[in-house]
Amino acid sequence: MSTVADKLAKKSAQKSSSKQVRLRLVYVDFWSAVKLSFLVAIAVAIVTLVSFLLVFLVVQSTGLIAQVDEFVSSFSDGAFSIQAAVGLPQVFAFGSVVAILNLVVVTVLGAVAAGIYNMAVKVTGGMLVGFTSN
Repeated sequence: MSTVADKLAKKSAQKSSSKQVRLRLVYVDFWSAVKLSFLVAIAVAIVTLVSFLLVFLVVQSTGLIAQVDEFVSSFSDGAFSIQAAVGLPQVFAFGSVVAILNLVVVTVLGAVAAGIYNMAVKVTGGMLVGFTSN
């Protein structure tokens, strides 16, 4: 049974004289996976902080916080104010906590994925990867 990748490999072999090599990925270095997942986690943390800031600015500019504050104050007789509890410093602090937790979780998941792959290679023999030289 021929796959799409095999058909494309045959077409590219007919057009050019580049060498194709099929290698098997049998090991993922643990520390390389941790470093790469940490860098990805930093990018996700920055995106998280920016998105928290943007969502807060949109909610604040639409006046939604003031409307919710009026609604809550009708029940609590003005004893509790949402506007006092939800400000830019509080939102940024909460976003920072979420970003730090995501940083730890994504880094650990990258390490766990590398470990699981290295254990699965012993059963499956690894992943077949094709390379070509131009």
